[in-house]
Amino acid sequence: MKQHDIIISGLNMELTEAIKNMVHEKAEKLFEHDDHIIRMRVELEYDHHQSTHQREFIAKGQLEVRGNDHFASADTDDLYKSIDDLVQKLDRMLRRRSRLNKVRRKNTHLIDIPAQIPKAV
Repeated sequence: MKQHDIIISGLNMELTEAIKNMVHEKAEKLFEHDDHIIRMRVELEYDHHQSTHQREFIAKGQLEVRGNDHFASADTDDLYKSIDDLVQKLDRMLRRRSRLNKVRRKNTHLIDIPAQIPKAV
């Protein structure tokens, strides 16, 4: 089994083994879609709003692929829900990218160049 390059960092929170394992487990779904994924970066952040007294977990992700990189962010009051939402967003981006590449390959335009072929003598 190929080991994928996943970088996980945490802001204002400590990353436990359970959190790291969950991110690796969810990220495997993304690596199955596309072989061109170079690296995945995940940043997990805990934000405590002083004015509203709400706690919020923010998951930010970056997929480095050939071509344009994909960025997504999800924020909820549950860390695991934020990670799930992030993976779903990145999954949709990869599927859309794959679908667009297939459409581009199928819609090749034939160019008709009017030219006369000389007759063999």
